This record gives sequence, C-alpha cells and structure tokens, in this order.
Amino acid sequence: MPPIRFVATAVLCLLPLAAQTAAAPVAIPDGPSALRVQAGPLELDVFLHRPAKWSGKRLLMVMHGVLRNADEYRDHAAPMGDRFDALIVAPRFDAERFPSRLYQRGGILREDGTAAPPAEWTYSRLPELVAAVRARAEAPDAKLYVIGHSAGGQFLGRCAAFADLGAERIVAANPGSVLLPTTAAPFGYGFGGLPAELASEERLRAYLAAPLTLYLGTGDDGHDEWLDTSAEAMAQGSGRHQRGLALWWTAKALAAQKGWPFAWRLVEARGVAHEHADMFAHAKCEEALFGPQVEAAPATKAPGK
Repeated sequence: MPPIRFVATAVLCLLPLAAQTAAAPVAIPDGPSALRVQAGPLELDVFLHRPAKWSGKRLLMVMHGVLRNADEYRDHAAPMGDRFDALIVAPRFDAERFPSRLYQRGGILREDGTAAPPAEWTYSRLPELVAAVRARAEAPDAKLYVIGHSAGGQFLGRCAAFADLGAERIVAANPGSVLLPTTAAPFGYGFGGLPAELASEERLRAYLAAPLTLYLGTGDDGHDEWLDTSAEAMAQGSGRHQRGLALWWTAKALAAQKGWPFAWRLVEARGVAHEHADMFAHAKCEEALFGPQVEAAPATKAPGK
C-alpha cells in the first residue's frame, strides 16, 4: 500500500485546476507522482519521480515515444533519477491534441503548410512546463537536462534547431528520422520549404552549436510498424542507427567546411535495439547526458608510505 502522503497528493492532482490553485501548491513527494500542469494555454499531464535524497540540483525531462506512454517512460527513467540525482519529469503529449505535426515536428508549420509563430510551437510549452515544475519543487535553480526516445528523439532533435530550452544538454535517442542541416530535403528531413528566417545560414549555424547529443543504439536498424519508410526517410538510411549516423556526419562535415562551432556529441549504446528502457539503463546514458566521465587520478603516496 502506498504511503499516505503520496495518496493525498495523487488525489489532489485529480481535482480541477481552479481547486488546486485556490490553495498553496503541494510539494512534490518522494517517489512517483503525477500533476496536471498549466503550460501556456494548455494543461498537460506530467508524471514525476523524485529520488528520496534529491538535492534539487538537476531536473531531467523525459519525452515519450509514439505510444504517448509518459507514465511508463517515468517508471523506466526512475532509476536514472536515482543514479543521477535528478527529478524525473515526463509530460504526456497526447495523440488527440498533438499529432505528428505538433509532436514529432514541433508545430513549426500549420496544417496549411504556412509557418506558425513561435508562440504556437509545441516547443514553447516546455520552458513554461519547466518553470511550473521548478516552482512546485521549490528548486528554481535546478539545471535542466532533456532526453527523448524514438518520436521523443525526433521532437528534441528538431527542437534543437528552432528553440532554446535553456537546457544543459538535449539528448535525442534513436529518432526514426532526422533533421539534416540542408535545404535540399523538405522540412522534417531538412530545412527545405521553410520561410527564409527558419532556414537561413544563421539558423543552421545555431543548430550545429546547440547542446545536442545523438544517443544511438547500434542494434536499432530493424524495421517495425512505427518506422518512417517514406522516400525522404529511406534516403537518410535503412534504419534508425544509420539515420542518426547520417545526421552526425553531415552536421560535422558542414561545421568543418564553414568553420562553425560544433557542440554536438555522438554516443552509442552497443547492441541496444529500439528499447527506451535499455537505452536509459545503459552505462553510456550518463555520457550522453553529462559528457565523458573523467576518472579521478589515483592519490600519490608520500615517500616511505
């Protein structure tokens, strides 16, 4: 039976938003919980895991895949929260309100193909959501890290080109298709067809300078019902691992050619297929989020010791 404090919090979160805001917010409890958070004009269900000894220094947002199973992503990310001293925050972008145009592609374009203003982009909801969670957790200075897998990896990979989340690191894990830094491919696969201000050389330069990690399972080259098999996607590679590598080498070559800063990382989880739980549990996940871990040098013994 769950602790009484968690039950009380869970019940409160099911109340209408007005009833919640009428009283002082309830702090996020240890362990799993859920909130309904106001992010701009939207209310989003958010699933959280707070480590028992969380220091308040890190917040790790986890973006789900095409199944919209944010609660499962929270559960599978919970060990990361405990390992990395991070509050896990897994928002749900439901399919009814956020089809692929608004989730995987961030709402950059409207249904008629015209450019949407940044205030309408799905990406704009994330800073609002983070601010609300920081306030509820009473951790205004918690550093933000973001990781997304599959459709969530697509969301974050494209987000890195268009929006500044204020994140220390954005990790796109096993995206099904990628945003190549070229106007030769149509939007979604490249910057083709976008208005000049969204496809300029300055935009491409900023994209390559974003704190983006491509976190790829080397075993993720199979086909499944969710894999994008359009001509544009297949031109990027036969499977997700190959497409991620194509993005890495294309971006790296462009940065070298132009003399632009290149802040991306490539991290591979050997043998891992298209399983977010395995990617989260892999030892390389720490490197994807925080960079290579430098081992401390052995202490030098004093003479005669």
